[in-house]
Amino acid sequence: MGEVLVREVSGIAAVNEFLWAERLKNEMEKLPIGFDPAAPARLARYHSLLAEWNQHMNLTGDTDFDSAIDRLYLDSLAPLSMAEAFPEGASLIDVGTGAGFPGLPLAIARPDLSVMLLDSLGKRLKFLSAVVEELELTNVRLCHARAEDAGRAPAHREQYDRAVARAVAPLPVLCELLLPMVRPGGEMLCYKGPAAEEEWQAGQKAAKLVGGSELTRQPVVLPTQPEWQHCVVRCQKQQKTPKTYPRKAGTPAREPLGGYVKPKA
Repeated sequence: MGEVLVREVSGIAAVNEFLWAERLKNEMEKLPIGFDPAAPARLARYHSLLAEWNQHMNLTGDTDFDSAIDRLYLDSLAPLSMAEAFPEGASLIDVGTGAGFPGLPLAIARPDLSVMLLDSLGKRLKFLSAVVEELELTNVRLCHARAEDAGRAPAHREQYDRAVARAVAPLPVLCELLLPMVRPGGEMLCYKGPAAEEEWQAGQKAAKLVGGSELTRQPVVLPTQPEWQHCVVRCQKQQKTPKTYPRKAGTPAREPLGGYVKPKA
């Protein structure tokens, strides 16, 4: 399947995608993860579509493949190495997915995962729909909604084994947005950078309010970027979220739980 996807694209684009796929395969093999054999070619095609669509809408700041391979793809996939982070056959919702990160790379690398991509902007969902159709990703669904609204809807509330988010909001906000969609016994995983430290105390308080356990933090190291201070903040869902949460759209960001105050720039 992966080879067909590359051959169906003509000219320079096909050459680029072939080279990108080879490089992705080499770099992914350096990570302690398993992945579908077709994943490198599908990710290369995904990047080609991302670069094409980004010319007409703001999906991501930089589509240069040399920077995207680490910043977007390997960074999204590295947490697959964590014990019990993504169990076989798990259902997963990616909240505020944007251009599809980390949910789409996870779905491409692990076809056994059932992935819901949630975003509030219709134009992003239009792009993601085109990618899902082009790559024939039968394990991916899309949802156009605010996270606060989805977290109160029966179709999403406490329906997922895992909820993930990458570069979306401070930890206390993420706890209120993600944990209501996780079933008791499931887990929230937040991709974070150095800011996790200053958000930690408020995040711990917020997690308890919405039914979560204490937060834990695991470093994420990319072989090609050892200086990056990336981590995944994990929180198990211990009990059902009180009906109070999530609060109405916009409130979690304006009035974060746990007494969090955003540092002044």
